[in-house]
Amino acid sequence: MEYINESDFRRLDLNLLLVFHALLHERSVTRAAQRLFIGQPALSGALKRLRAALGDELFVRTSHGMTPTPRALELARVIEPLLLSLQQALHAQPAFDPATAKRVFRIGLSDALEVALMPQLMQRLSEQAPGVRLIARAADRTNAPGMLDATEIELAVGVFIECAAWHRQRALFGWHFVCVYNAALVKTRGKRITLQEYLHHPHLLTSFSADLSGLVDDLLREQGHARQVVFSSRNFATSPFIVRQMPAITTVPTFAAATWRDALGLAVSPLPFETPAYEVSLLWAAARDGDPGLQWLIGLMAEVFGEKPVC
Repeated sequence: MEYINESDFRRLDLNLLLVFHALLHERSVTRAAQRLFIGQPALSGALKRLRAALGDELFVRTSHGMTPTPRALELARVIEPLLLSLQQALHAQPAFDPATAKRVFRIGLSDALEVALMPQLMQRLSEQAPGVRLIARAADRTNAPGMLDATEIELAVGVFIECAAWHRQRALFGWHFVCVYNAALVKTRGKRITLQEYLHHPHLLTSFSADLSGLVDDLLREQGHARQVVFSSRNFATSPFIVRQMPAITTVPTFAAATWRDALGLAVSPLPFETPAYEVSLLWAAARDGDPGLQWLIGLMAEVFGEKPVC
């Protein structure tokens, strides 16, 4: 066991960590005071003591409210899991029984993964854990880690290139890009679309930056080619309905393509050029390793989707 020097904590009332937590989430002295059921002067005094103890302004008043300093954001990565672990320890239950559990889980994922995974997961939950409910929140690799740190979600699903030391990651399945189109409108000579056919038709693009150019365009440009993107959106949900109506092509992950093929009767073809392969993973805060309910859900999702076929 590591030695704890109690004198290091003499300057800091540990209750001030709750003030830090409330300000981090509310970004307002008034709302933070209301959240803690104390007066605004009391919270302002607590913030003053917190600044003195930690040697930093921590929160600076801007047009966007009380904005955390870089030091505050750094401390949040430690303080938030610490408070969560303490809360879990105080309310810990010896086990999690899915058959009788009453629990709400918040999961962050893209709309394409939500459509591809949630129907089967909800079916399994209805059979094994009828009292468990899910809330899906929009998240991707750019914001999911921060949402985990802020306890806005308990679990994230997506492509995560890096994993912070205070996070845990578990691989689910691999995927690559394929193209989807309406075979009645986009005529091809065979089951695999050719590069000439691919470049001949207009394209729909899903881009988290809502741009008209993406990774596929970069790969084509390296080969001296270009495609015509006529529609771009951050969401996957619209594209399959557009390609049903017009002779256009959209390039999407295999898990999205398989869903659209099965549900809407669209055609799926490998791309006529090489693209990278990726892996969908689960991501959660290391502080929740002791949460038996979350660990059960992680295990269930690995069981259901760990061998998920791709087209």
